Amino acid sequence: MWAERHRRSALSGCVARPSPLGRARTERVDASKMAERGGRGGVSGSLDKSITLPPDEIFRNLENAKRFAIDIGGSLAKLAYYSTVQHKVARVRSFDQSGKDAEHESPYEISVQEEITARLHFIKFENAYIETCLDFIKDHLVNTETKVIKATGGGAYKFKDLIEEKLGLKVDKEDVMTCLIKGCNFVLKNIPHEAFAYLKDADPEFRFQMNHPNIFPYLLVSIGSGVSIVKVETEDKFEWIGGSSIGGGTFWGLGALLTKTKKFDELLQLASKGQHTNVDMLVKDVYGGAYQTLGLSGNLIASSFGKSATADKDFSKEDMAKSLLHMISNDIGQLACLYAKLHNLNKIYFGGFFLRGHPVTMRTITYSINFFSKGEVQALFLRHEGYLGAIGAFLKGAEQDNPNQYSWGENYAGSSGLMSTSPDTCPMQRERSGTVSLLRVGLGHVGSGGHVGFSLPYFDMLEMDRLERMLVNLPLLKDPSTYVPDTVDLTDDALARKYWLTCFEEALDGVAKRAAASQPDSIDAAERAEKFRQKYWDKLQTLRQQPFAYGTLTVRSLLDTREHCLNEFNFPDPYSKIKQKENGVALKCYQSVIKSLDLLGWEDRQFALVKGLLAGNVFDWGAKAVSDVLETEPQFGFQEAKEKLQERPWLEDSYNEWLERLKAPPHKCALIFADNSGIDIILGIFPFVRELLSRGTEVILACNSGPALNDVTYSESLIVAEKIAVMDPVIRSALKEEKLLLVQTGSSSPCLDLSRLDKGLANLVRERKTDLVVIEGMGRSIHTNYYAVLKCESLKLAVIKNSWLADRLGGKLFSVIFKYEVPFN
Repeated sequence: MWAERHRRSALSGCVARPSPLGRARTERVDASKMAERGGRGGVSGSLDKSITLPPDEIFRNLENAKRFAIDIGGSLAKLAYYSTVQHKVARVRSFDQSGKDAEHESPYEISVQEEITARLHFIKFENAYIETCLDFIKDHLVNTETKVIKATGGGAYKFKDLIEEKLGLKVDKEDVMTCLIKGCNFVLKNIPHEAFAYLKDADPEFRFQMNHPNIFPYLLVSIGSGVSIVKVETEDKFEWIGGSSIGGGTFWGLGALLTKTKKFDELLQLASKGQHTNVDMLVKDVYGGAYQTLGLSGNLIASSFGKSATADKDFSKEDMAKSLLHMISNDIGQLACLYAKLHNLNKIYFGGFFLRGHPVTMRTITYSINFFSKGEVQALFLRHEGYLGAIGAFLKGAEQDNPNQYSWGENYAGSSGLMSTSPDTCPMQRERSGTVSLLRVGLGHVGSGGHVGFSLPYFDMLEMDRLERMLVNLPLLKDPSTYVPDTVDLTDDALARKYWLTCFEEALDGVAKRAAASQPDSIDAAERAEKFRQKYWDKLQTLRQQPFAYGTLTVRSLLDTREHCLNEFNFPDPYSKIKQKENGVALKCYQSVIKSLDLLGWEDRQFALVKGLLAGNVFDWGAKAVSDVLETEPQFGFQEAKEKLQERPWLEDSYNEWLERLKAPPHKCALIFADNSGIDIILGIFPFVRELLSRGTEVILACNSGPALNDVTYSESLIVAEKIAVMDPVIRSALKEEKLLLVQTGSSSPCLDLSRLDKGLANLVRERKTDLVVIEGMGRSIHTNYYAVLKCESLKLAVIKNSWLADRLGGKLFSVIFKYEVPFN
């Protein structure tokens, strides 16, 4: 049976805090059947006979659900559904082209429109509550398009009649292994930090892996009652190559006989406290030390339970459980290694009922794989392994919609993070991670002492949004399999993590105020801004406690989570009016900047162009040091920004090498990733583009597909280019002859992941034989891609607008990074 993280805790001395957000809609449903059914999810005592399930928190957007699938295991059910989500987007449009532009101060108009996108929802809950949840779903179904629900897992048979009765949908059962493989492929392709290694002595213990562009082939080891070992070669080609009857069921069964403990989780709890060397016979017990001839350490297990045959004493339950766990894990690990070696595979993903996120099982499996492979193979686990069956079943039911032709992205605002694997984790901490306890939504009540006398169920959630563009690797990455976008891993760097989390917390009030101010005509803007503030604050607190919650923690992930939360409360582009104003001001200065550049000699002009690029990059509303200046000094402009720049030599300075390169024949085609709107793109980027075009270099100008901070978007860049073309024959001619091409990146982030770019952009890079990549801005070239290695020449430039970061890099505020890199042959 596939993985089910069955994390249930009694609230002993740890009371979950109430939700900080008021909920506009709640539904009360009969819960008396829950108590009657009892079981592991049963509730006893003086409880309210109802629970409150807020659909905006658990079964979100259920009224627009179109298609369903469910995976039911022995203790947990995982529901999947597809919905259409209506949300606001900011659109820009040039004013009427009848020559009346002069009447307008701004270069374009902004409108907020409704857009419908697709979202996948995955919800995990205890089987004991399945009837109540099905009733709730039935009451809220409005627009479902299907009469069938795909189902997988052993419980699909057990609950078939109940599902059909409650939902009025025909249950169509799907093969368990096929669903697991489909689900595994899906998460590995679409969630970059899905896989992780478990290192027990690290802090934190999770080490996430960047997914390779080609995820195949790999070995999937599913540890349920027994063990299934599957070789996965392509999207639709996999083969069961072996297995064992000694698996999780063996551990549970023998453990119950040895310890009289009947519950699996309690058995693991015992094992976590045990000392296996009290029961197992070690090499040193046989030979008095290490067995040097065979290179065996004295601490290796020579015989599991070996001491029990000769020792005249009773052994503790904890020690026996630990010995049993090692015995089962070592057997599985050796078997997996042998199959991996036989089939020449170096990626092994583990999942299943035996694991379920427990540190003690991940630790023993990891040790076993490392030992038997001599460190050549790494045991890998999956953040969302509990959802794989439900995801696969859903994909089987949605094949006519071709879900694999799209890229999907995890929506951090609506997803529960990977929770602490500690079995003693306080439910308050779980709540902050996004997991919803029924105490929080109204199940039962707390006793006079503040304690709850029963185990609480939980709801765990994953949401994935369908992206408008198919995302692929930049073809110019030297080695996509080793590319890591982010410069600093905050999961690993505690000092940097503490600083950046505090930085984002301190900036939060300002972001919320900016969001509310961006919609002055909306009567509920302030209320939604406060909800955004609370939600993002909760996410930050989760990440303080569990920095691994959403994969590797980075500045990029913190920024992206903030953007997701803003979109969640319908603030699609809080900086749209600022960008509109700044674009208008900068366009009025464009011709004078070009005239002054044209008056300079060639060498002076090259330096002035670079200095203009850097000065333009100062105008970043995401940097507090800059936003404070822009809000208090309205006269601060292009010239003032130049004066802020560090004098040469810069902190990172290869300008002389760049100048020498410009004396050589021109590049065939340059790909430029732009950063900010206004002065940055208009007075910094476009003059630089103009110079490259004049040299005979074609230019691909890539801008964000969607808004983030004051970064320029693709739709804004089209209007800006249109306005500049009216004033500049060089730009006008290049656009007409398609020597200057404006494209979208496929991203809506202030940072840049070169492994997830718009497929159309990647194709264009190949077609135009691009041989120069220019990456501009702190988010794109310092927080990300600082160490990115490309096949062609590259230019990475930015102004450091954060004092802490500048100090860490050995510079000061407004220090300059100018990295010209040539590929090493």
